[in-house]
Amino acid sequence: MHRLTAAHRTLPFDTMVRVTNLNNGKSTVVRITDRGPFVENRIIDLSLAAAQEIDLVGPGVAPVRVEVLGNVDPSVGFFTVQVGAFRERDNAERLRDRLSASYSPVFIQQYDSPNGLLYRVRVGRISGEDAARQFGEQLRSREGFMPFITRLDQEPAAGGIR
Repeated sequence: MHRLTAAHRTLPFDTMVRVTNLNNGKSTVVRITDRGPFVENRIIDLSLAAAQEIDLVGPGVAPVRVEVLGNVDPSVGFFTVQVGAFRERDNAERLRDRLSASYSPVFIQQYDSPNGLLYRVRVGRISGEDAARQFGEQLRSREGFMPFITRLDQEPAAGGIR
């Protein structure tokens, strides 16, 4: 929270990005250290320190530009589609079991959020972000989900269990 870090759904961990607040032109450079935001139409969550640097603490949200720094191809790697997040593990298991008849792999990732444990249901291990986005749209049209594309990391994030 006191370092210049951010959460992004698909950029690789340790990627450095410049985030510019388009309302005031202020920018900061942050390191991607977490996954998120899992809110429709939001592309990045900044730490408190980063938000202070570009005057986002009061408004909380603003249009921003995100520029990847260095020699990183953010579209390369494996991705998955998150189709649900539940407080009750039984609900996540029911959804996983229902989807397993048609899709593979379907897995549950436990996440220790600031508001308590969540059980995230994720579908697929897809090579490339574009292919994952297409798969997410298929899940939206066939199953009615509001999918979130996220990178499959080498190691689960702190508190994450598969």
